[in-house]
Amino acid sequence: MRAAEAIVAEITARGLPIGVVGIPKTIDNDMRFVARTFGFLTAVEKATEAIACAHTEAVGAPYGIGLVKLMGRSSGFIAATAAMGLKHVNFVLIPEERFALYGPGGFLEALDGRLTRRGHAVVVVAEGAGQHLLPPTNETDASGNPVLGDICGLILAEAKAYFKDKGLPITLKYIDPSYIIRSVPANIADAVYCGFLGQHAVHAGMAGKTGLLVSSMHDRYVHVPLALASADRRSIDTDSDFWQAVLDSTGQPRLARG
Repeated sequence: MRAAEAIVAEITARGLPIGVVGIPKTIDNDMRFVARTFGFLTAVEKATEAIACAHTEAVGAPYGIGLVKLMGRSSGFIAATAAMGLKHVNFVLIPEERFALYGPGGFLEALDGRLTRRGHAVVVVAEGAGQHLLPPTNETDASGNPVLGDICGLILAEAKAYFKDKGLPITLKYIDPSYIIRSVPANIADAVYCGFLGQHAVHAGMAGKTGLLVSSMHDRYVHVPLALASADRRSIDTDSDFWQAVLDSTGQPRLARG
């Protein structure tokens, strides 16, 4: 939406009779004043396929661990929702919840407990999780976003070292579906939703409106000023019913904060 804002500013400065109307495009579902961004449900649905594969790998070997990395730079909606949609997940690590790797209440201790009790585990990690455990890259991508550290690379290395020291012969399989979860045709729910967003965007433009985002809130389509929609990212409230539902689904404890 920042690009749309810049376009509106330039059009206004030139005094051109052009309207700019946006729709909520991001599979991360992290836009303010938007109940659901289009593509989110399709991405979650595709992500569950990777999780199912990780579960199959995990249960197929003694002390098997399936590790899945999913998109989510600053919010963990895809990881959390996919975990609730497929009850095979035992741990979800998201950017909004800091965690320690080592020590009492740390992730590796909790993972050890799970393996001791059940003999396997499935871990889903949003790509932006655990950045406090990694040195800053001090780099940005072509869009100006900070380049993230490799949290799954860290978990892989530390888990192997931790369980080697304990003498536990784990089998660790890592799956990164990456762009596969967003490079698929929209499912029916997203296709219908996009149709409504497009219709309301056209109505707004034909009515002479500009500088707004078409959003769905409380089962109604509304107009949100671009400046308001792009001011901040939406994230998971870790004190909310939603996150508690994730913890209830996975059975994971509240990890010690790193």
